[in-house]
Amino acid sequence: MNDTPRHVHFVAIAGTGMGSLAGLLNARGLRVTGSDDQLYPPMSTLLEQWKIPVHESFRAEHVLEPAPDLVVIGNAVRADNPEARAAIDEGLPYRSFSDALYELAMAGTHSVVVSGTHGKTTTTSLTTYLLDATGREPSMLVGGFAHDFDGSFREGRGDHFVVEGDEYDTAFFDKTPKFLHYHPHTLILTSVEFDHADIYRDLDHVKEAFRALVE
Repeated sequence: MNDTPRHVHFVAIAGTGMGSLAGLLNARGLRVTGSDDQLYPPMSTLLEQWKIPVHESFRAEHVLEPAPDLVVIGNAVRADNPEARAAIDEGLPYRSFSDALYELAMAGTHSVVVSGTHGKTTTTSLTTYLLDATGREPSMLVGGFAHDFDGSFREGRGDHFVVEGDEYDTAFFDKTPKFLHYHPHTLILTSVEFDHADIYRDLDHVKEAFRALVE
């Protein structure tokens, strides 16, 4: 992405990761809008707090009137979603959550990716705390609420960006694991067990994804 978009629209904005990235971009001064059909606390409360306008349904006009500079499509969105379909069919620039996170927030930083079947949220928060306590002022995006930083994202002034790296697939149009999109400089791997039986056949299949990450 050559230029930073001025208006970003999130399809399925109320997911933990999507909402957190929306909040981060909003804090940077971008115009952020979104839509979802399942809005509930804490993300619904936070989006309201951040004054991000959210449509409580998916309709093509949400991405066409007016058209944003970029559409971010969450991995919970299916191929028949009217907003995703309209964005793709009309030729609007679009990204998965993972690519948008990397391109708009992480590129040019020392990316610290926390991966593993269990413990990602806690370890991401702890890693950010340790980097901050040693004067590195890291940025962070976490799939939960980090009490030390009073939220799910942090805009730091240092070189490090700490993020959860999930092995789930990226989007309906990209079936690679999300963590491959974060281009880690430093990788923390907590554990590898069989999980996400909807996309992985067995433990060996899960291990394949983590081997690709380590390589």
